Amino acid sequence: MEAKEQMVLEAMKKAGKPMRPGDVAKLTGLESKEVSKLISGLKKKGLVSSPKRCFYAPTK
Repeated sequence: MEAKEQMVLEAMKKAGKPMRPGDVAKLTGLESKEVSKLISGLKKKGLVSSPKRCFYAPTK
């Protein structure tokens, strides 16, 4: 897992609730588009799920 993916996952875990990519971007300092791509990759790996539309949360 790359460092930015780890950053996104950690920010989501700290929040403790499903988040929008824009909210994750604010916490991590990354661009929203980049966060969306990273979340998409994490979702394919099974590390992130989408409990409701446009919101994402870590699976573990």
